[in-house]
Amino acid sequence: MKKIGLISDSHSYMDEGVLEHLKGVDEIWHAGDIGDLGVIDALPTDKQHRIVTGNIDDEDARRLYPEELWFEVEGLNVGILHIGGKPPRYAKGVKVKIKENNAGLFVCGHSHICKVEYDQQLNCLYMNPGAIGRHGFHVIRTMLLFEISAGKLQNLRVVELGKRAK
Repeated sequence: MKKIGLISDSHSYMDEGVLEHLKGVDEIWHAGDIGDLGVIDALPTDKQHRIVTGNIDDEDARRLYPEELWFEVEGLNVGILHIGGKPPRYAKGVKVKIKENNAGLFVCGHSHICKVEYDQQLNCLYMNPGAIGRHGFHVIRTMLLFEISAGKLQNLRVVELGKRAK
């Protein structure tokens, strides 16, 4: 079993609340729009990091991290990219990639809206953790915590981190 902490859209902002929630996970996934790379430097180093870049990320971030990741964890095929759309209207080419990679979990960011939905047509769970940063139109900062075991996602929890700005 792996415990996952899923964040996105930090936009150069990290706080102790997020870091506290990430202490108990095995892997930290960041679905893009990192902003300042100090955000990544602040993450616990004893965890596996799976990080993609987003549309605001600069060349330094793009040299270190890919635009998308496709991998397997505990028997579950996973895809992460920043701009993915949402079911049933995914971004161009995303449905094909989900099918090609036989993904049972597809993760994206960009919208700043926390959303989890099962796509029956693709037999795939869609997840967007919302945004942990303070830039954007979201009201509440959010992230997701969950476990993956024997190819199944379980114990999903939405973590509300407080208001975006004062």
